[in-house]
Amino acid sequence: MLVSIITVNLNDRVGLERTCASVFKQSFTDYEHIIIDGASVDGSLDYIETRNDKFSYWISEPDSGVYCAMNKGIRQAKGKYLLFLNSGDILCNDKVLSDVKPALGNDIDFIYGNLRIEEENGESFINKYPEVLDFNFFKTTSLGHASTFIKRSLFEVYGEYRTDLKIVSDWAFFLSAICIEKLLYLKIDKTISIFYEGGLSTASTYDKLHKEERKNVLLENFDHYEQGYNELLDEYRKFKIWISLINDKLPVVVSNRYTLKIVNFVISLLGGILIKKRQ
Repeated sequence: MLVSIITVNLNDRVGLERTCASVFKQSFTDYEHIIIDGASVDGSLDYIETRNDKFSYWISEPDSGVYCAMNKGIRQAKGKYLLFLNSGDILCNDKVLSDVKPALGNDIDFIYGNLRIEEENGESFINKYPEVLDFNFFKTTSLGHASTFIKRSLFEVYGEYRTDLKIVSDWAFFLSAICIEKLLYLKIDKTISIFYEGGLSTASTYDKLHKEERKNVLLENFDHYEQGYNELLDEYRKFKIWISLINDKLPVVVSNRYTLKIVNFVISLLGGILIKKRQ
C-alpha cells in the first residue's frame, strides 16, 4: 500500500461527503481511505455505513480532539505515506495521486505541494510553499497537512501528534522533524488539495489559543538553541584562557601572529556551528 488517506470528521456530513467524493474518483488506486469520526450526530454515521465498502477502516466514537483522532488514524494506517484530508477538504482533481506517485517512489520523509485556500468570503488563492524550509519559515507559518505526504514510519520513530496542543500539533511536528531532526523533504510544483477555511485552526475565536500554543512550542525549541549557544560561549571562553596561558611562553611576534590566526579560525568555526544550530 503506497498511500493512506486519513479523514477526521465531527458533525460535518456535507463536508465528509465532499471529501470522500474527491477520493473515490481518483484514477490512482493504490491507496486506502480511513475515516475517524468523533461520534457525530448529524447523519455522518449513516453516510459512512452506506459507503462502508470504500473504507479500509472506520470508527465512530468520542475522542479528546482532532489530534487524538488523527493519531487513531495513524495507528490503523498501512500505507508508506499518509495524507491527512480532513472533512470538508478535497483533492483538487481526479489525477492528484497519479501525478504524485513518481515522487512517492523516492525515499523522502515529506513530499509536499501547493494548497488552494477557499476563504469564507468566497475568495480563493493558491498557497505556494517554498522549496527550502527552515526555522524562519516555521516561525510564522506551516505546511498544509492536506497537501503534505508524510512517511508513516516517522510517527513510529518520533512519536505521534501531541494531544496537549489543540490547534498547532501538526505544525509542531513539522518544526521538530524538519528544523531539528533535519529530515528530508521534497517540494513538487502541483496543487494537491483544496482547504476550506472555517475549521478549528482558522476560527477567529481560537486566535489567542493559536498564538499561545505556537509561542510555547517556539520557546521550547528556542531554549534548545539557547542551551547550545551558551555551550559554545563556554568553550570559547575556555579557549581564550588557554591562549592567554601559552601566550606568555611564546616570542611576542610569533605569538601575536599565530594567536590571531587561531582565534580567527575558532571564531569562524563557532559561528558556523551556531548558524547550523539556529536553523
